[in-house]
Amino acid sequence: MILFYSSLFFLFSTFFQTTSVEGIWITKDDETGLEKSEVLIYMEKGKLYGKITELLLPEDQGKKCVNCKGSNKDLPMVGMIIINDMQLDEESWEEGTILDPKSGKVYDCSLSLEDENTLKVRGYLGFSILGRTQTWRRK
Repeated sequence: MILFYSSLFFLFSTFFQTTSVEGIWITKDDETGLEKSEVLIYMEKGKLYGKITELLLPEDQGKKCVNCKGSNKDLPMVGMIIINDMQLDEESWEEGTILDPKSGKVYDCSLSLEDENTLKVRGYLGFSILGRTQTWRRK
């Protein structure tokens, strides 16, 4: 009987569980549409973070964040944490920031799953309406 209830609980918890944004995501270059990098999104102490694990374009190999300010200045892009302090707000992740290593600018950020393999990443300044959205693909 206990096995039955355990199995039933597992079935329902799996069915109603939202798909996690954790994992490796492929980013695209806004201008060329080429796959640009792999970003590992992970949880740490109840918040979501993302770091670049690989640069995919040959011309980007070994690139450093020359336009970054502060502690990221001139650091290699591979290994750099670009998504910081995201918090779950119902079905999306909010209240964090995203770093654009190309410009060195930091933006407010929201993340939401379109489906289990498609992540909408919105970077904006102040108001979500003033920004842009990228679509990342799960690896």
